[in-house]
Amino acid sequence: MSGTTRAVIAKGAGGPDVLSIIERQLAAPGLGEMIVRVHAAGINRPDVMQRQGNYPPPPGASDVLGLELAGIVESVGPGVTRFSPGDRVMALVHSGAYAERAIVQEGAALPIPAGMSFVEAGAFPETYFTVWSNVFERAGLKAGETLLIHGGTSGIGTTALKLAKAIGAKVIVTAGSDEKCRACVELGADAAINYRSEDFVVRSRELTGGRGPDVILDMVGGDYMQRNIDAIAVDGRIAQIAFQQGSKAELDLLPLLMKRITLTGSTLRARPIEMKAKLAAALEANVLPLLAKPEARPLIDSTFAFDRVADAHARMDGGSHTGKIVLVMEERG
Repeated sequence: MSGTTRAVIAKGAGGPDVLSIIERQLAAPGLGEMIVRVHAAGINRPDVMQRQGNYPPPPGASDVLGLELAGIVESVGPGVTRFSPGDRVMALVHSGAYAERAIVQEGAALPIPAGMSFVEAGAFPETYFTVWSNVFERAGLKAGETLLIHGGTSGIGTTALKLAKAIGAKVIVTAGSDEKCRACVELGADAAINYRSEDFVVRSRELTGGRGPDVILDMVGGDYMQRNIDAIAVDGRIAQIAFQQGSKAELDLLPLLMKRITLTGSTLRARPIEMKAKLAAALEANVLPLLAKPEARPLIDSTFAFDRVADAHARMDGGSHTGKIVLVMEERG
């Protein structure tokens, strides 16, 4: 089964006004693929970067925006054994989530737990896959350790906060206003640092008795890279997942040796389906059971109807959101 779908592309690079809803032919699902009727799709920072012309889709991928979705399986291709038409799923995709129907690889899909809405599920894959991979697998955060999260009210930030608290870690966040700091504390952060009025290096070391945080999750880059090295504890791990302030900096790497620091970084979008399938299995085993409690589910800032995708991106551009912004194609669920 194939047919057509309405979908969102960027006609040129620029602001939210370059987004356009078009009619697009949808191919029949191939080996290991499914067609999902999308009910909700999360809005993420990489979508904004793609719209601005700074983050093109991988070679061979669709130009339709969107990295995560939730919906109902409509049809399956050869080799699909785990899901059937009618199943509720949420999935990570390399493109194509901003559409009424989308191609999904079975390996990167997960069942939506009972009691979880399509909106919550549509906000799950991109941030939870990213946080689990970088904070827990690569940086090895453990119960009793302290995690410093830059950008605590972002989708990534709120997800990392929730998962770290769920496993028994302590959490310090940075945010750009006292209001955002209060929001993070209300979500469960042990402390919040307003980076506009406090030095996060000094304050994070004070909050950890002079040790510094064991793990830092950073998407800022720029001069934060040296400051992270200064702040981190002995045997600490820094997980770099983006460079919002640039990927170049002058660094003194002597502390890398003296403090035995691990500096790691990764992206998800272009990685092979085999890796994403392993990550999905780890999430199913370790994270989906936590979703029985609403406090472990994605924090939703706002929802926008499909036809208001430009407004959803304007909300993201404004930077005042706390949690995930979600595009809603279907009102059911």
